[in-house]
Amino acid sequence: MTSLLLPRSMPSPLSTAPPFFSPRTHIPPHIYTHPAAILLEMCTSMKELHQFLPLIIKNGLYNEHLFQTKLVSLFCKYRSLNDAVKVFEPIESKIDPLYHTLLRGYVQQSSLDAALRFFCRMKYENVMPVVYNFAYLLKACADSFDAGRGKEIHAQLIVNGFSSNLFSMTSVMNLYAKCRLIHEAYKMFERMPERDLVCWNTVLGGFSQNRMPKRVLELVILMQEEGHSPDMVTVVSILPTSADIRNSKIGKSIHGYVMRRGLESYVNVATALLDMYAKCGLIGTARRVFDGMDSRTVVSWNSLIDGYAQSGDSEEAINVFQKMLDEGLKPSNVTIMGTLHACGDLGDLRNGRFLHELVDQLGLGSDVSVMNSLISMYCKCRRVDVAYELFHKLEGKTLVSWNAIILGCAQNGRVIEAIDLFCKMQQHNMVPDSFTLVSVITAVAELSVLRQANWIYGLAIRMYLDKNVFVMTAIVDMYAKCGAVNKARKLFDMMDERHVTTWNAMIDGYGTHGFGKEAVELFDEMCQNGSINPNDVTFLCIISACSHSGLVKEGQHYYTIMKEVYGIEPSMDHYGAMVDLLGRAGRVEEAWDFVQCMPVEPGINVFGAMLGACKIHKNVDLGERVADKLFSLEPDDGGYHVLLANIYALASMWDKVAKVRTMMEKKGIRKTPGCSTVDLKNEVHTFYSGNTSHPQSKKIYAYLETLIDRIKMAGYIPDTSSIHDVEDDVQEQLLNTHSEKIAIAFGLLNTSPGTTIHIRKNLRVCGDCHNATKYISLVTKREIVVRDMHRFHHFKNGTCSCKDYW
Repeated sequence: MTSLLLPRSMPSPLSTAPPFFSPRTHIPPHIYTHPAAILLEMCTSMKELHQFLPLIIKNGLYNEHLFQTKLVSLFCKYRSLNDAVKVFEPIESKIDPLYHTLLRGYVQQSSLDAALRFFCRMKYENVMPVVYNFAYLLKACADSFDAGRGKEIHAQLIVNGFSSNLFSMTSVMNLYAKCRLIHEAYKMFERMPERDLVCWNTVLGGFSQNRMPKRVLELVILMQEEGHSPDMVTVVSILPTSADIRNSKIGKSIHGYVMRRGLESYVNVATALLDMYAKCGLIGTARRVFDGMDSRTVVSWNSLIDGYAQSGDSEEAINVFQKMLDEGLKPSNVTIMGTLHACGDLGDLRNGRFLHELVDQLGLGSDVSVMNSLISMYCKCRRVDVAYELFHKLEGKTLVSWNAIILGCAQNGRVIEAIDLFCKMQQHNMVPDSFTLVSVITAVAELSVLRQANWIYGLAIRMYLDKNVFVMTAIVDMYAKCGAVNKARKLFDMMDERHVTTWNAMIDGYGTHGFGKEAVELFDEMCQNGSINPNDVTFLCIISACSHSGLVKEGQHYYTIMKEVYGIEPSMDHYGAMVDLLGRAGRVEEAWDFVQCMPVEPGINVFGAMLGACKIHKNVDLGERVADKLFSLEPDDGGYHVLLANIYALASMWDKVAKVRTMMEKKGIRKTPGCSTVDLKNEVHTFYSGNTSHPQSKKIYAYLETLIDRIKMAGYIPDTSSIHDVEDDVQEQLLNTHSEKIAIAFGLLNTSPGTTIHIRKNLRVCGDCHNATKYISLVTKREIVVRDMHRFHHFKNGTCSCKDYW
């Protein structure tokens, strides 16, 4: 911009300022009442400013200090720092207010470095600083979280005699509080000879932002004892503390004060109230506050959306977001992130994709936090491929980005990728945190390789995270899922702090290993301890543990006290666990009566448990009725069709087996191929039924043939009841090529005598393999641990830990 858009016929005034003006020059009184001065006071935009400028020059007012200072101020106000500098620099005799005004412009529109350079120039040119200079600079340092240079400004403030100035010291407190040096801020607060309400609000806000709710509440009481009544700013500062400690009683007390003082009409107060209620779990009250608001900001909508998402009502979160769009409000990045969270929890890929398009339309594609939320959403919706593509293209990846994709891979069965990403993350000099480690531990638990479990536990110790309750809870769960339940219990007993999730992990670990008695004892110990109450997951774990061990009475007891003693309403998972408990124990009709009496429509998992019970106890008639109900719900898992086919096969109803297989073909449903894995010498070996691609295949099958002969001599009789239309020798051959038998043979061939063999199976262990493995453990004198899709089987000396109850 040249000559500030002056007409070409007029000389530029920037180089014609007369030499006789000085900082001490008095401004004639008539200057203040000149029409041009009045117009500048009324100026509301850059466009108007450019219209008024020729009038100022035409009337010979451009060189008046009043107009120069006002022009610099207005250019700064309308975010044209370059124009402000063009006015400032040619002035030969600059008055101090010009410097103060331009410094403010630098602070607001330029970098902190540029602002500090100009401040140094002011000192060099002997401009006497005023308290506002320090306030501007301290705020800039606070906004940049630059405590180092903030301390330098603090020192200059003291040197210039403002150490007892209330306004300046409040700015210092704000700097330290924002830079998370809250104790330094409080030292300033204590030294102040007098404290006004602004000062109190600053220190309260600092403790609140630094998540020290108890200190905030103590200070509010002290503030009132000193005669200061909380105002709107105080209320907005202290309401989050109620949410932090989940104490709605305190929040309601503050709400009462708001009503008595008539502050409820302020939008920021009402927003803070609804946010507090939502975070305290009172989403209904939060909604009533929201509905009663006369005006709402985007922050108000964000608080409600996030409240619904965090409370588990993701559908309503999406409904509120849609209503927000209908009212014409433009979503912010926080809005998008909250709604993506809801879509992820629902597995709502359709709305998730719509939000992805909206992100592009709003130009938020470079917002790393938004992209992290998108990655997480796609992972939760089982589209890790899309999530990985976004992650790969993302510039400026943060630790949250890495954590999101690692957890996504771990939770979607891509465990090797999760571990590989963890290694790559460290190669990129990204330091993992507890969340990262929990995500990797989840992957290792799914992989079920004890060697990897020991590696990650060692890493946790080296990272000094072995005292972190979340990390150690994940490690307890991991060891249980890797077959080392005794190691899991040892670590559980060593923990100084345990959350309810810790107890749940250990109870579930005992349950999946078939140690129902130990699970019951641990549950009772938890209840007797009294410091932690069981939650809905705890009851699901203990009922499932009872189901795996045939402890029907105990399971029924826990189901009863869940609601009657702890006030927890059963979910569909609890109903499914109860059907499984009764059905496994042979009380099939009782299980079916339970299903018929459910207060809600049974889900897929309930009918699935019922169908499994019919298969175990060969109840064809009831199995057919259950299958009809189940298939009407259109389950994605083809395993239910296979289950029905097996029921028919056990009853030698081969025509109906054929019908089920034909139905599967028409629907495009395929049976999941059996797969077993063995970890050996830092490598995971995978075997499929009948597969011969492994380098040792010939050796494995030859050894397996000899092994089958040995266990037959010990009493093993192949169970060919599920195979039809082939010769007897072919039936046995098909049984002998099941993936777990191949994996066990491989393990026996490649390990030394006495070594325990760990097998991971992707499906439920079949009856014949279960029986054969018992005999293999007997004749080879080996312990064999098999983890199938539901539980662990520990085979030793011809018996299984499940006691043939699985």
